[in-house]
Amino acid sequence: MATLKDIEMAAAINFLTAFAFFVAFAFLRLQPINDRVYFPKWYLKGLRSSPSRSGAVVGRFVNLDFRAYLRFLKWMPAALQMPEPELIDHAGLDSAVYLRIYFVGFWTHLVMAYVFTFWTCYVLKKEYEIVASMRLHFLASEKRRPDQFTVLVRNVPPDPDESVNELVEHFFLVNHPEHYFTHQVVYNANKLSDLVKEKKKIQNRLDYYQLKYSRNQSKRPFSKTGFLGLCGDKVDAIDFYASKIEKLSEEIASEKEKIMNNPKHIMPAAFVSFKTRWGAAVCAQTQQSRNPTIWLTEWAPEPRDVFWDNLAIPYVSLTIRRLIIAVAFFFLTFFFMIPIAFVQTLANIEGIEKALPFLKPIIELKGIKSFIQGFLPGIALKIFLIFLPTILMIMSKFEGFISISFLERRSATRYYIFQFINVFLGSIITGTAFQQLNNFIHQSANDIPKTIGVSIPMKATFFITYIMVDGWAGVAGEILRLKPLVIYHIRNFFLVKTEKDREEAMDPGTLGFNTGEPQIQLYFLLGLVYAVVTPVLLPFIIVFFGLAYVVYRHQIINVYNQEYESAAAFWPDVHGRIIVALVVSQLLLMGLLSTKEAAQSTPLLIALPVLTIWFHIFCKGRYEPAFVKYPLQEAMMKDTLERAKEPNLNLKGFLENAYIHPVFVEEDDSENHAATEEEDKEPKLIPTKRQSRRNTPLASKHSGSLSSLLPEATEEH
Repeated sequence: MATLKDIEMAAAINFLTAFAFFVAFAFLRLQPINDRVYFPKWYLKGLRSSPSRSGAVVGRFVNLDFRAYLRFLKWMPAALQMPEPELIDHAGLDSAVYLRIYFVGFWTHLVMAYVFTFWTCYVLKKEYEIVASMRLHFLASEKRRPDQFTVLVRNVPPDPDESVNELVEHFFLVNHPEHYFTHQVVYNANKLSDLVKEKKKIQNRLDYYQLKYSRNQSKRPFSKTGFLGLCGDKVDAIDFYASKIEKLSEEIASEKEKIMNNPKHIMPAAFVSFKTRWGAAVCAQTQQSRNPTIWLTEWAPEPRDVFWDNLAIPYVSLTIRRLIIAVAFFFLTFFFMIPIAFVQTLANIEGIEKALPFLKPIIELKGIKSFIQGFLPGIALKIFLIFLPTILMIMSKFEGFISISFLERRSATRYYIFQFINVFLGSIITGTAFQQLNNFIHQSANDIPKTIGVSIPMKATFFITYIMVDGWAGVAGEILRLKPLVIYHIRNFFLVKTEKDREEAMDPGTLGFNTGEPQIQLYFLLGLVYAVVTPVLLPFIIVFFGLAYVVYRHQIINVYNQEYESAAAFWPDVHGRIIVALVVSQLLLMGLLSTKEAAQSTPLLIALPVLTIWFHIFCKGRYEPAFVKYPLQEAMMKDTLERAKEPNLNLKGFLENAYIHPVFVEEDDSENHAATEEEDKEPKLIPTKRQSRRNTPLASKHSGSLSSLLPEATEEH
């Protein structure tokens, strides 16, 4: 089987040979002595006569007109300019039809480009329609969830007279009097969360030593105070960890008191719940104030989906954070190719022999050589990309997004952009991504598709090996779960001390949308680009998709434990990236054909990207609203059906603690429940401290004292 090196060598030899033949032809056809060799048909038709023999003897054999040599490529346009009817009259129908066989070889690509585009768009439309319908059906038939009734309110304006808690309640009692139900302000509890995690860890160790002592009370267990109990002073383990827990409990109680009593720990944000889904939908999808920069509302994530650490980030700093990350991602993308290129250089025959010359006899062995050329470049690139998803997730967290699902979608978008530039373009065009950017900046925009298009067919072999390494072997590795397998047994052997430890050591994992979806999109891109140019790559991609479908279906059924449910909110991103891949494939095909003899047919492809973008706009307007909004009709139907089925539903008990920070939920809240029951028996009002609006018009759902209602309460806020 020919290796990549063999293909490159053969291509070089044949290219140089063809080039030499063309140059020789261009020179020889101009010589008078060769005129009957290169133009015999015109002589047979009597339309051409021998060149004049007058003048110098040398002129009879050699063309002495040096201007003719400047136009030695003129034969190419001349061969293309003769109209087909004239060609038939000149050479006959057989000859003209024979030429059309070659002509079809260009038109086939054009037609197939349209066929692939229309088929892809048809499949995308059907899938968008199906997924949108599945989402609405899922939301309609799904069990009751707190996020269906709740919106997240951010950028609550400061008020000198009222706390955030009072301000939020008064605002929604005034502006949503029939539907507002309850709310939970957002606390900055990050420090408290760290203390609770530390206490949990210490408590687990204490449980282990207490269990150990209960089994053998003749000997008190000892531990060392240093790292993982492996070094430091030797102490009584039960007393040591009990004292640490007592100290942490005091710190937790102190931190809780600070959070509850210090207004600085209350963020200008709140989770606001409504009596109906309809009320929540109206609030989440409308502007709440004259000033569009305050009282910002959006659908609250599912409680499991909330990334609590980012709720403590001030809203005003989010724009700055995202600007910083945008700049950082730019430099990460355009400089990350430098180490990748270095590793790729070492992952070939010449690079290894240069770095490790003593291995040359081994490397030159046929089997070893084939392994290095066909496997090592792909695996080197795959290894180098292992740490990228973690880096991108950290960047997304720094930006301040408040849901895990959106963090993953943001990371997936950046991962796809990175792979497009550094894996796809970086593999096609030599040099670092930054050098590519510099080249693109300094050349005409029309030349960019040509530059890339010329390189595409030559890189098919590399992408075939990459698909086999990243796709085939990667999917097989996914079902093997080697990393979780090793980590579980290491933890089980060294760290597991209780059943709780063993449960935490078991990592079922999730779909990993931030890494898996960009990988799929890269293969979509490769398939669409090479479908017309080098179809031999398609079977490798089809094998990947078929194998991956079976494997991931197995994992979803038997292994993965999804952390959240977004009701397929990611589908518009998937659709958009496939559209991008389709447009890129069309532009690159135009660039490729423009370098061939089919340059005149290239304009016929211009309609494709235009139609594809129009199709995307159509789908975006027709189906995307189902993924970003909740139809009021659907919300009302769901509410009506629920009231009919459960007329005595205790909705407050379902919603009141749904969006409390997990560190508070973990504590014993029996006293809070008792207090809530007392409040339910006697509704109370919270008197406002503001002069412009003395009281709220409706009963408070939290606490306060009775107060009269004033007309000023209905004034706009």
